[in-house]
Amino acid sequence: MLPYYLRQGLRSLRRTPVLTGLMVLSIAMGIGAAMTTLTVRHLLSGDPLPGRSQQLYYPQLDAMPGTEPRRNPPDMLDYGSAVDLWRAARADRQALVVDSPVKLQAPDSGTPASMATMLSTTADFFPMFQVPLAWGRGWTAEDDERRARVAVISWDLNQHLYGGQDSTGRLLRIRGSDVRIVGVLAPWRPSPQFYTVAGGRFAQGDTASYYAKPEDVMVPFFTGLQINAGNFRQFTCWGLPERPGYLENAPCVWLQLWVQLDSGAKAAAYRRFMDGYVQQQHALGRIRQTGNVRLPGLMEWLDYNGAVPRDARLQSWLALAFLGICLFNTVGLLLAKFLRRSGEIGVLRALGATRAMVFMQCLVEAALIGLAGGLAGLGLTLLGLWNVRQQPLEYADMVHLDLPMLTLTFALAVTATLAAGLLPALRASRIDPALQIKSL
Repeated sequence: MLPYYLRQGLRSLRRTPVLTGLMVLSIAMGIGAAMTTLTVRHLLSGDPLPGRSQQLYYPQLDAMPGTEPRRNPPDMLDYGSAVDLWRAARADRQALVVDSPVKLQAPDSGTPASMATMLSTTADFFPMFQVPLAWGRGWTAEDDERRARVAVISWDLNQHLYGGQDSTGRLLRIRGSDVRIVGVLAPWRPSPQFYTVAGGRFAQGDTASYYAKPEDVMVPFFTGLQINAGNFRQFTCWGLPERPGYLENAPCVWLQLWVQLDSGAKAAAYRRFMDGYVQQQHALGRIRQTGNVRLPGLMEWLDYNGAVPRDARLQSWLALAFLGICLFNTVGLLLAKFLRRSGEIGVLRALGATRAMVFMQCLVEAALIGLAGGLAGLGLTLLGLWNVRQQPLEYADMVHLDLPMLTLTFALAVTATLAAGLLPALRASRIDPALQIKSL
C-alpha cells in the first residue's frame, strides 16, 4: 500500500505547487536555523577525551588565608600544594600545567622572532591526554627532574617555521634560551582545551577562549619556570608577589594539576590522600580551610566552569523556538490544504476508503514535505555553518556537519513535519462523506 500512498501524495503535492513550496520553505528555514546552532552546541559540549574522561580528575584544595568557610576552593593551586601533590605520585599518571606568553625564534629557519604561547607541563601529559605525535616523542620523567632543555612543538608552529618537515633535533630559541625539539604534534584539537579550563564561573558565559588551539610549544614544567621566569600570570593572589610574574613562593594560586585514576577505588583513595595532606598542612599552619577539598572528574569540571559559551546556548534555544514557529505555520498550511480537498476526500470515503486510509494518505504527504524540507534545510545548515566559520571565534575553524548531525537533520525534519501533520490529517479523516457528496 505504501507505494500507492507515495504516488498519490506526490500527485497531490504537484497540484498545489505554491502551497507545497511555502511549506517546504517553512520547514527548511526552521531546520536550517535549528541544525546550525545545534551542530555548534554539539561540537562545543562534546567529550574532549571519549573513553578516557571518566578516569581524569582535577584536584582542588583551599590554601587561601581566613577561617571563614568558603563555598568552593580556588580553581587553581598554589605552587607548594601543586608540587607536593605531584611529587607524592599517588595517581596512575599526573600532570602539572601552566601556560604563559613567550617570544620565540628558530635560529636556522630564517623567520623573525614572534610571540607564542608556551605550556609548561610534566612528562605524563602526553600519554595521559592521548596527545598524538607526528614525529619524535615527548620527554621523560628524568627530563622533568633535571630541567632538560627540550620541547615539543605544535603542528601549526612546525608548518610555520619548518614548512611541515620533521624538525626533531633542531633548536628553538625561547626568550634567549635554546631548547632542542624532541617531538612535533600531529594535528590535535581537543574541544574544549580542557586542561587549561579554569575561572568559568567568573566569565559570565564568555568562555569561547576555552576552544582555542593548543599551545605552540610545550616544555618540561620546571624548565618552563626557569626559561620564562617573571612572565607567569597569577589567577588569584591574597598578597602582592615580591616580584610580579615570579610566583613560585608568592601568595597566589596559578597552577593546575590533573591526575589519572583508573578506578573508583583509586579515586576514593586519592581523595583520602588529599584530605590527609590538608590536615598535615593545617597542623603546620599553612592551610586553614580543612573542609574545602574537591576532586571533580573532567566532565564535571567542564560543567562547573560552564564551558559551552552562553551565546551558543542562547542561540540554540532561539533557533528551536523559531523551528516551533515554522512548524506552527506548517500546521496551518497543511490544514488549509487538506480542508480544500474536502470534496475529493468525501468521494474517496463514499467509494470505500476508511478513515485510517485517509489519515495515512495525509501523513505520507506531510512526510514528503518533511523530506523535501530536510533536503533544503541541509543546504541552509551547510550555509549557516560556513557563515560561522567566517566569524572571529576561537572555535570557528572546527565547525562542521558530522554524520550524527546529518542524520539528525533528516530525522528532525521528517519527525517534526509528521507531528505537525497529525492534527490536519486527523481533521481530514473525520470529514463526513455524506455532507460532501450532497454539496457537490
